[in-house]
Amino acid sequence: MVPLYYIISAVLLGWHKLFTVLGLDAKGGLSWALSIIGLTLVIRAALIPLFVKQIKSSRNMQLLQPKVKELQKKYGHDRQKLAEETMKLYKDAGTNPFASCLPILLQMPIFFALFRLLSGATKSDKPHGFLTVEKAHEFGESKLFGSLPINGNFWESRTWGETPNTAVMVIAAILVLAMTATTFTTQRQLMAKNMPAEAMSGPYAQQQKMLLYILPVAFGLGGIAFPIGVLLYWTTSNLWTMGQQFYVIRNNPAPGTPAFKAKQDRDKAKAARHGHTVTETITEAAPEPEQRPSTRQQPKRQSRAQRKTTPKPGGAAAGGGAKNPSADWESYDPEAATEKNEGDTK
Repeated sequence: MVPLYYIISAVLLGWHKLFTVLGLDAKGGLSWALSIIGLTLVIRAALIPLFVKQIKSSRNMQLLQPKVKELQKKYGHDRQKLAEETMKLYKDAGTNPFASCLPILLQMPIFFALFRLLSGATKSDKPHGFLTVEKAHEFGESKLFGSLPINGNFWESRTWGETPNTAVMVIAAILVLAMTATTFTTQRQLMAKNMPAEAMSGPYAQQQKMLLYILPVAFGLGGIAFPIGVLLYWTTSNLWTMGQQFYVIRNNPAPGTPAFKAKQDRDKAKAARHGHTVTETITEAAPEPEQRPSTRQQPKRQSRAQRKTTPKPGGAAAGGGAKNPSADWESYDPEAATEKNEGDTK
């Protein structure tokens, strides 16, 4: 955990310094609470590549479910062979069933590091990482709005001093409910909109359905012992996940899912609106002129004598046998023929 202490404390102190420069009280709970939110944003931004990998892995797992079912029918009597063929299928497709858990698995050590960093600063003024004793004391004793200790939690606030600290209990309960609701909504959003129908009945779907209810319950039960600062981190992280996943599902859904059909409908409607606008613009800007059929030129009438005397290129004379076409054209005088035709006509 020591490397995580240094990373987390460095980011936390950086944000705290920024908010102090902006005018917030260095010892106040608001500056430390905003620093925790800033820490969350930095961590989640750093995890974006893993999130993209998680989305691709989840999508591949969904698309492979029909093939997994075929393997189950074929090797249902041999579990070892079924496991081997299933892993071979995943390997050939370039996916990993555990890749979808990477973001949350990597966040758990950060979560516990922040918990221990805040707990140590509260109970013994013990610094971790780049925190000094003075900064650790400020962090542990800071209060939101002057009365809500950032290290307070729901469970211990029941016997805070002589009377329960109702304000801490209410804020902690709200954050626990928000953390639970965002966890459930994020998972539900993935299953309802970005999973094909054939993937909703396999073992992978059953696993997702179990996590849909187990994770929120686990976080809800454990959340009553988490300090407000840690609950703030986890709720902010869940909100980031929910918004990030909503964007990905809306703009890059998996084929064959309700989200994919909804995107197709939006694209068709957008294309129809765009095409209608373009047609109207062209019609108004450049109306097509009315086209009339051109007058056909009638051929001039010739007498029988004219037809006989007019040589035909490449053919025979009217009254004789075959002649050389080049000789006909060489002896042909257009002006003489025209004068003769006019005389014959008269």
